[in-house]
Parts: sequence; C-alpha cells; structure tokens
Amino acid sequence: MSQNTKTKKKRKPLSIIISVLLFVGAGYFLYKSFTEIWTSYQLTKELQTAQSLLAEIQDENQYLTEQKTKLEDPEYVKSYARGTYMLSKEGEQIFYLPSGE
Repeated sequence: MSQNTKTKKKRKPLSIIISVLLFVGAGYFLYKSFTEIWTSYQLTKELQTAQSLLAEIQDENQYLTEQKTKLEDPEYVKSYARGTYMLSKEGEQIFYLPSGE
C-alpha cells in the first residue's frame, strides 16, 4: 500500500465525525432560531391584544370622565332624573303617549 491510501483511511472516520458534528450543530441552531421566531410571534400577538384592550379602557375612561363632569352640573342631574325616572316638577303632569306600533 502506498502512503496516500493509508492517509485516506485514517481521515475517513475523522471526516465522518466532523460531518456528523456539523450536522448536529446546524440542527441545533435551526431549532433555536425557530423557537426565537415563534416566541417573537407570540409576544407580538400578546402586544396587539394588550394594545386593543388599552384602547378600550381609555375610551371607557374618557366616557366616564365626561359623565362625571356632567353629573357635577345640577341642571343636568335634574334633566337626567326627569327623563330616566319620569319625575316631574311640582304642578307638572306626565302623559304617556302610545307607541307608533
């Protein structure tokens, strides 16, 4: 046997081991990349949900603030009570009209 064939036989197991290690390493990095992408996607969905919930709460807060301001006005409270609970002023009569149906 020549020197060249002996060297090739010694290198073959080493090259197989290196190839397997590189394949395993590439698989590991692909797995890690996929998990990071998936986590990022999930966090983006959660952020969108939280932002929409925040917008709803801010709208409700604005509505309640406006209601609070209106309820501080005594004339508005009187008007609201008369309209909602059918209260009348002294000497005033309330008439119920039939509905359009």
